[in-house]
Amino acid sequence: MTAAHPTAEIGRPGRLALPGAGARRRLAAPWMVAAAVLVALATLLPLGFVVAVAIQTGWTTASALIVRPRVGELLVNTALLVALTVPISAVLAVALAWLTERTDLPGARLWSWLAVAPLAVPAFVQGYAWVTLIPSLEGPLAGVLVSVIAYFPFLYLPVSATLRRLDPGLEDAAASLGHSPWRVFFRVVLPQLRLALCGGSLLIGLHLLAEYGLYVMIRFDTFTTAIIDQFQSSYNGPAANMLAIVLVACCFGLLGFEAGLRGRARYARVGAGADRQPQPRRLGRARLPCLALPAIVTALALGVPCVTLARWLAAGGAEIWRFDEILRTLGQTLGLALIGAALTTLAAIPMAWLSIRAPGRLQRLLEGSNYIVGSLPGVVVALALATITVRVALPLYQTAATILFAYVLMFLPRALVSLRASIAQAPVELEQAAHSLGRSPAGALWAVTIRLAAPGAAASMALVGLGITNELTATQMLAPNGTRTLAMAFWAYSSEIDYAAAAPYALMMVLLSLPLTWLLYVQSKRTAGR
Repeated sequence: MTAAHPTAEIGRPGRLALPGAGARRRLAAPWMVAAAVLVALATLLPLGFVVAVAIQTGWTTASALIVRPRVGELLVNTALLVALTVPISAVLAVALAWLTERTDLPGARLWSWLAVAPLAVPAFVQGYAWVTLIPSLEGPLAGVLVSVIAYFPFLYLPVSATLRRLDPGLEDAAASLGHSPWRVFFRVVLPQLRLALCGGSLLIGLHLLAEYGLYVMIRFDTFTTAIIDQFQSSYNGPAANMLAIVLVACCFGLLGFEAGLRGRARYARVGAGADRQPQPRRLGRARLPCLALPAIVTALALGVPCVTLARWLAAGGAEIWRFDEILRTLGQTLGLALIGAALTTLAAIPMAWLSIRAPGRLQRLLEGSNYIVGSLPGVVVALALATITVRVALPLYQTAATILFAYVLMFLPRALVSLRASIAQAPVELEQAAHSLGRSPAGALWAVTIRLAAPGAAASMALVGLGITNELTATQMLAPNGTRTLAMAFWAYSSEIDYAAAAPYALMMVLLSLPLTWLLYVQSKRTAGR
């Protein structure tokens, strides 16, 4: 005789009999599926725009605009930037992660935090700091230098988290077979970092394609800078749209390259394994030289912007603190960030809920569309919405609704990641119980799952809100007249070479970004079980 499952006693017959996959599918309320489909269709709007523009332009005009020397120069610049920045960032991130996680480096915990802290400094603030320090800094090598400094933490975080979770027994076994430490690293450790390296490299590559302010600062042309130049000179001109198409192709090329490089690799430990921390390797006489690496990186990534900001704040004196303007700018920034974060998190709920409660082919298709469009540069999203509103819905052009919609499209993947993890921790049985007690599907979702997932929703809002705080390109192109965020004010003053007046806005953006950086660092530790 088989004992009845506990949930069979609380559910209505034939509806909540079992908590397995069948029950999950039955919980996929049509209204939730409809909401997820609606959000996914909305996110596909920029991609649909790109395809429509390509069709409308016609092959003759499109080929004339794409196959020209200017596009070739931008392609060479972009390829050079990605080809140099990503490998250098990977080597630097792996070296720092190894020193801070696997050796007896003095102050390893502090260096670990300092390796993540550059994320608190927006890339265009890094450019501002370096250009004011070295005015002649420009060109591709300058772009690679500042890009590595600004973006290497995106690789350091996953690599260091993976290093903490590796089974040291594999390395012990390789060492017992007579392999040298270097051979153990390259034959045993490095292959297990493959997924972290691929994911972090993809993230850096997409940021390099989307970045605008940094490369304008150092006078280095990329597709993003060229698109905005075309847009500002001729608005929705065909040339800007064709450049956007090439940029989208580059994004998809990066996605495909990363997927091919990652392959079907999966690394999981079955069973307890060697559930212990690896013994830190003694650096011995190499301790001082090894200390130089994190010290130099910290000086370049944090010291330069901090010293530059302090210098300009001191040079500007009390006159640069125009509190009425700063407070108005701060208020508008926080208003857009709060509303945009709330809307984005709400839009992410149906997809996050479906991915946990009713996974399937439709859910994977909808979720994939969100991530693909989320990888598009902000300038492409902004160009699509600007063109669509001008042609189809002119009253919405440069309104708060349009810029908030753009934020939802751009930052939806961020909200999905945190929200999905928190919904997964909310027991489905409680939602089933609320449902069986007479709650409507929406009522059960609100009364149980959303409340239990509230901390994750708050984290999603924080991640999205801080992303909006530092956003520049889409805000510049879509924000209504009179809008002036911290990033826009900083950009306006720095474009006028009034670096002292720009300093307070840069400082406030860094201060607002620090909580996000700390959140990422703590989350990385939790992932590794520390």
